[in-house]
Amino acid sequence: MSISGFTYPRQFIINHLKTLIMVKVINAHQRTGEKGNYVSLELQGDLVMIQSQNTGRFYATAKRCFIYSTFDFETAKALIGQQIGGTIQRVECEAYDYIIPESGEVVKLMHTYTYVPEGGSAMPVAPVQKSVRQVINEMVNQAV
Repeated sequence: MSISGFTYPRQFIINHLKTLIMVKVINAHQRTGEKGNYVSLELQGDLVMIQSQNTGRFYATAKRCFIYSTFDFETAKALIGQQIGGTIQRVECEAYDYIIPESGEVVKLMHTYTYVPEGGSAMPVAPVQKSVRQVINEMVNQAV
């Protein structure tokens, strides 16, 4: 391939493009989970254009996700602005309610976003554990 009169080998261009697929650490959060406190990193991907289903107009946004970390909060805060190779990809998950912050409207979503390292693939999000009642109902329905 020739760029500005110089011919680059094909593999050089492919390797160079791979390094351009990056996400950025944009925030760090202290969280409390079932097993105690931890620090998560908020990641943001590149700018994407989305077409509104209501108006048909396009708007700019960026995919975001959160990942666990083993860092203390101060170290995690120092990582803000750092770029990491990989992408943020949409994955299907159990349906859940989401409140749109601007309008307060509640919508049902069946997807989430996850970080995928360079050369990796998105793992399906584990389904939410079923309640005892759901398991019993399934067993009853199978027996019928």
